[in-house]
Amino acid sequence: MSVIIWEYQVKAEQLVAFEEIYASNGAWAELFRQETGYLGTELLRDPNQPQRYITIDRWISLEDYESFRLKWKSEYARLDAQCEGLMEKEALIGKCESIP
Repeated sequence: MSVIIWEYQVKAEQLVAFEEIYASNGAWAELFRQETGYLGTELLRDPNQPQRYITIDRWISLEDYESFRLKWKSEYARLDAQCEGLMEKEALIGKCESIP
């Protein structure tokens, strides 16, 4: 299994909208579900910094994720553009593979 991990600093007035879009049943997960290699998304919030979130997207492999990114490039870009106003900052923490 592979995971893609992102960190977000969300604007205080956008917390609800962010959670709706980035949750395990939100718009991003809905888009990811178009690809068979997608396993699920987890949204985490830092209890000490309520505007800080982490997402963990699970894929069968990094190749499945990269295939998704190529196949759904325009849809990904469109949703990403819709989300731009929600955050003060976002950073890719990493693309990691589980160790058997």
